[in-house]
Amino acid sequence: MKLLLKFAVAGALVAGSTVAQAADKLTFYCSAQEDWCQLMTKEFSAATGIKVNMTRKSSGETFAQIKAESSNPKGDIWWGGTGDPHLQAAEEGLTMAYKSSMRSELQDWALRQAESANDKTIGIYSGALGYGYNEDLLKKNNLSVPACWKDLLKPEYKGHVQMANPNSSGTAYTTLATMVQLFGEDQGFEFMRGLNKNINQYTKSGSAPIKSAAKGENTIGIVFMHDAVKQAVSGFPIKVVAPCEGTGYEIGSMSIIEGARNPDSAKKFYDWALSAAAQSLALQVKAYQVPSNNGSKTSPSAPDLSSIKLIDYDFKKYGSSSERKRLLKKWDTEVYAQ
Repeated sequence: MKLLLKFAVAGALVAGSTVAQAADKLTFYCSAQEDWCQLMTKEFSAATGIKVNMTRKSSGETFAQIKAESSNPKGDIWWGGTGDPHLQAAEEGLTMAYKSSMRSELQDWALRQAESANDKTIGIYSGALGYGYNEDLLKKNNLSVPACWKDLLKPEYKGHVQMANPNSSGTAYTTLATMVQLFGEDQGFEFMRGLNKNINQYTKSGSAPIKSAAKGENTIGIVFMHDAVKQAVSGFPIKVVAPCEGTGYEIGSMSIIEGARNPDSAKKFYDWALSAAAQSLALQVKAYQVPSNNGSKTSPSAPDLSSIKLIDYDFKKYGSSSERKRLLKKWDTEVYAQ
């Protein structure tokens, strides 16, 4: 009897240990740049002892994955990427509401993002849309310097412009939604059709066009300005442009996945990621977004949003499931198919 009791106790201890280990795991879906995702993974694990399994995909791809896994969620938290798909995920019940104790430290725009999604997402950084060009290639091809969105429609830029596909990239969807808001829907789609004539490739990732320009494989990349700044600061011949007509912007967001297998770990990451210390890690990987924590460090190289002509981007409308699906279908039919 004593022997049986010992085995029973030992079994209970093993089972308890297994449960404890399971609770100390996190499946992390990341939609920011790869080196930032890796750094966040490393630093969170070091700070908490929680084992992190990280997957990096663009925001559009991550949204599609979370939706596909909704009947059997595999991820716990989604960090980074444009806010529009995060808002759509919230609307479709793919993410859960959570109010962090860190909210008092955040900028107003981060909290407005949370309020518009009934606290199912929150803003972690912001960045303006624009483009960058390879100065050497521009000169080599005798091309004029583009200062405005409509400059990119000039026949001289045929084959010299690259952007991502809005079906997979949050950056590119922000571009599409920006043109609709900036010029009106009819003129916005006319712009996209004109731009299509000059596009050499639609990439999967939003930052890929400017990385390609930095390597000398492409001349102009439509991206968030902070991605272009990163390439310029890294020593590549990239010049950053805030288009003259005005431009849209993103609120990079974070969401806990509904039905997460490790919700406690997800909440710990959520709180940690909103801290000034965690957001200041961006500087180590030359990520030049504007952080949402008021106490975070910001690089002097980061774009000054106050000096850029920003449109009044309607995040609620263009982050809604119905509007996003409608615009993407129209783009597929009227632009991409052409």
